[in-house]
Amino acid sequence: MSMDDIDKQPDSVSSVLKVFGILRALGEEQEIGISELAQQVMMSKSTVYRFLQTMKTLGYVTQEGDSDKYSLTMKLFELGSKSLQNVDVIRYANIQMREISRQTKEAIHLGALDDDCIIYIHKIDSMYNLRMYSRIGRRNPIHTTAIGKVLLAWSEPQELQDVLSKITFTRSTDKTITSVEDFIPVLEKAKEQGYAEDIEEQEEGLRCIAVPVFDRFGVVIVGLSISFPTIRFSEENKANIVNMLHEAARNISSQMGYHDYPF
Repeated sequence: MSMDDIDKQPDSVSSVLKVFGILRALGEEQEIGISELAQQVMMSKSTVYRFLQTMKTLGYVTQEGDSDKYSLTMKLFELGSKSLQNVDVIRYANIQMREISRQTKEAIHLGALDDDCIIYIHKIDSMYNLRMYSRIGRRNPIHTTAIGKVLLAWSEPQELQDVLSKITFTRSTDKTITSVEDFIPVLEKAKEQGYAEDIEEQEEGLRCIAVPVFDRFGVVIVGLSISFPTIRFSEENKANIVNMLHEAARNISSQMGYHDYPF
């Protein structure tokens, strides 16, 4: 796309195109001065400077000392690595999820943390007519979901506080947790027992159980869950379901490089 094409775009679109043009140019050079960068992306020095300062504030660009040379930080690498990691974990999880689906015929989900929500990154639908509605890419609140609870239960204290500060404890049903004070003991219990539950907290008549999946550093990166209508839930079968989820999560974690699954 030429600069003439960019200039014809709406302001917001044009700004995005300019940002990625600058990032691409920075990615091709270890470090580069503003004059050369402006020439490469065919923008004025003042425009490039304005974008660079914002990128610096966000942590994607650094300026070495008093030099006028700019370079990319590792933040973009971290962002890309997370995306690649999700691709890996989905591939590894798919086989395990299909096996649980085969045995239970219920809905199986894989969810990751996304700011103050969870996002479903993979799923296998229930084979029953009566089932929950979901889709890949759908977001749900952290505090109402079993996956959200396991994603937070193993968090470092500072990370946990950061996420909790963003959560609006909106009530979805009469059983929804509506305060930090009530939520923290639930997270502590989940970590102790190795799984979390959503007992009609997100949707009436729906129950979910989730377990953690670890990356090679022992960090919980996704939650693996099974969901079913309460009329198909049997308390006597709960231990079997949890064991099934743990076995699957242990296998996925192992393929991600973590061999000390705690449950």
